[in-house]
This record gives sequence, C-alpha cells and structure tokens, in this order.
Amino acid sequence: MKARPAKGDARPAITDIEERALAAWLHERGEPAYRARQIRRAISHSTAEDWAGLTDLPVRLRDELAGAFRWSAVEVAHEIESADGETRKALLRLHDGHHIESVLMPHHGARNSVCFSTQAGCPMACAFCATGEMGLVRNLTVGEIVDQIRHWQRELVARKERVSHVVAMGMGEPLANLDATVAAVRMLIDPELFGISPRRVTISTVGVVTGIDALAALDLPMNLAVSLHAPNDEIRSAIVPLNKRWKIDEVLAASKRYVDSTKRRVTFEYVLLAGVNDSERNAIELAERIERLGRVGDYHVNLIPVNAGPGGFSRPPVDRMERFAEILQSRGIAATLRISKGQDIAAGCGQLKVPEGKAAGVAAITPRAGGMFS
Repeated sequence: MKARPAKGDARPAITDIEERALAAWLHERGEPAYRARQIRRAISHSTAEDWAGLTDLPVRLRDELAGAFRWSAVEVAHEIESADGETRKALLRLHDGHHIESVLMPHHGARNSVCFSTQAGCPMACAFCATGEMGLVRNLTVGEIVDQIRHWQRELVARKERVSHVVAMGMGEPLANLDATVAAVRMLIDPELFGISPRRVTISTVGVVTGIDALAALDLPMNLAVSLHAPNDEIRSAIVPLNKRWKIDEVLAASKRYVDSTKRRVTFEYVLLAGVNDSERNAIELAERIERLGRVGDYHVNLIPVNAGPGGFSRPPVDRMERFAEILQSRGIAATLRISKGQDIAAGCGQLKVPEGKAAGVAAITPRAGGMFS
C-alpha cells in the first residue's frame, strides 16, 4: 500500500514505503538488495535536506529516487522557540494541505524528547484540551509520524546530539490510529535506524481499552501513559467524553492487564482542574482505586496543572496541588507534580492546535492511515 498522493504530486514519501517494497523497486532497476537498508539508514541518520544530499549513492540512483519518492512526508511551515530557549514547536504541513504540530523538549543536555502527533486534530474532545476542539481531521500515515522525529533529528545531529526519547502525546489519540503508530514505533526503535530504546518510548491514551489490550499483546516493551484525570465516573464523564464508552474501572483494569503482560509500570496522567478534581477527597478516592489494582508500585501518577486552553478551567493553588500529591505518596503511590514546558508558545500539555477541522469549519475526514513499516 502506498501513501496518499500529494496534490499535484503522485509520489509517496519514502518513509511510507516498507523495506521489502523498496527492495523490489530497486531490484527492478538492477540495484542490489542491500541498497534498501542503506537508504533507510541514510534517511534516519542524515542531515541532508533532499535526495541530492545522499552522496554515498550513485547520482543516477539519487535522481531515480527523487523522481519516485518524496524526501519527507512533512514540510516545515513555521518554528517557534520558548522564552527559556529550550522548548521548540514546529508547525508541519502535510501533503494535502493539513497541518500538525510537534514539540522538541530538551532537558538540560541530558536528553532530547520529542512529543509527536498521531492524528491531525483529535476525536476525543476532552474538555480542557485545545486539540479536541478541532475534532478529527484525519489519521496520520507512518511517514507523517516518523518524519516528525526525523525533522528534529536533523536539527540535533547538526550539533552532535540525537533524539533520545519520544512520547505520543501530541495531537490525536494514538490508539485510535494504532497500526500506523505501532509501525512508526517499530522504525524508531530499529537499532540500525533511529535506534531509540523501546523503554524510552511512551504511548499515551485517554483510555481506549481495546487499544491498550492490543498494545499489551505486542512484543514491544514501551511505556504506557493513561490519561485518567478523575477519581470517579461522575467527574471523568464530564471532562473526558470517552468515559461514557469505557468507565474508569474498565480503563484501570486494562491498565493492570498491561502491567501484568508487559511487566512495565503504567503512568496515570492527571490534569488538575481547580474545583473540579483537585480536592483531598478526590486524592483519597484516586488512591483507593489504584490500591485496588494490587501492587501500587506498578503505577505512577503524573499530576499536571492545567494549561491555558478551552473550558475556562484554572489551576489549583500550589499548596492544594502539593497536598494532592502528598496524599497519594502517603499511601505508597509514586506521584510527581509536573509543570509543562513551552506554555508561552502553546506547546504545553493540551495546548496543541491548528486552525483546521471543526474549529475552522472544515469537514472532518478519516482516510486510511497508510504506511509501509508494519
């Protein structure tokens, strides 16, 4: 299967072509089979801006590749840097004119994390999330996911650094685009390509139970982050519409199955909303639910003060947030109060959004995810 052609450009992106298909294309042109892996290594390691930059390939082959495949599935429309000089956000144009956002989050020289998107827009409509206001525009292809990391990798390699961690916490619900997300991850963890450790890959979900179970069945020791955001169904249904399909106990049970199957700890993401889910009683109820799962050491709670966005929500006072964390910790549950970076450039948790989809009156479409790395 090939990626959807660009407007006026029938070439698929090279990252949307699997190795076997590329090898077959090369064989038809009299090229040896090893060229397929050579080309894939080059696109994951090179700082080149186009095919002409792959000077270890014959000129004739470079010209043929350029005629058959787009160099990248995304094109940089705009980049912005936060005031702290660390967090960077890129607005990326897709072949059909839609846009997505991706964020690079350096951590004091210790690591470089990329927050990548899996959909243009998002169908989940969480009350405090700007991406959810867009609705779903469409799923991303494997190449459109991988090339977000590839974009940042080129910038980092130029200064002798690399992407070390990746998190599927950008635009969209990763488990609603499971096949393309998993196929992209397989390329990112390939030791001959991007070589990112599976243990430095985090997939986030708002609670797609069938997707959690499907992910658990794979031989991929990734991290799972579940966006819980509430201690009970009453609150969660009010702010997370998906809770009407899968109740909180079903989401927690799926999280436990993931732990049991993968032996990996699950992180529960919990956005703190003043007067909504931040009381001591809420903290106690959350702790009790986690305790019922069994070993509390298998779970970690990330407490995230809400960022500016839709819904009119505000952050609780610092002492109230710290008290929430203390209650969890007193019950033996690891809890961390985190402050999102990049808020000044709308790159924080729940802030990614482009003027498309329902927010701009564009009819939502859901084409096939595409991609060839499965």
